[in-house]
Amino acid sequence: MFIKDVSSIIKNLDVSNVSDINKLENIVNTLASNTEYVWRKNFKLVNVTRHSKSWWNEGCNQSLRNYRTLRTPENWKIFKKTVKFSKQSFLDLKIQEITNKKQGPWELISWVNKCKLPAIEAIKYNDQLCLTINIL
Repeated sequence: MFIKDVSSIIKNLDVSNVSDINKLENIVNTLASNTEYVWRKNFKLVNVTRHSKSWWNEGCNQSLRNYRTLRTPENWKIFKKTVKFSKQSFLDLKIQEITNKKQGPWELISWVNKCKLPAIEAIKYNDQLCLTINIL
């Protein structure tokens, strides 16, 4: 929306009568102030935190705006489908990235780690613990 507004501002500038530096400065100042106004109207401060959703994209924003504008059940269903598709495509992309790094399948599942045996585990031979080499 910002680019659309700025392009219309540039299109509507009257540059037909630029005969001296003062008129040029007025045109540039008008462009700067209008661009700043449009920027302040369109920008949104985004705080990225560890709870931010990295799968959220512009399609999610658009479908949420459509739902908030009309508040119909059909728009809600469209929004939910858009979110589901965004999540799925984001996760597919992440899986593709991991598999393209030529890592093993265990890298795809973070909760599967190498199992460590307890420190008290010992070798047994004929139901007796082998604590020294001489027993064998």
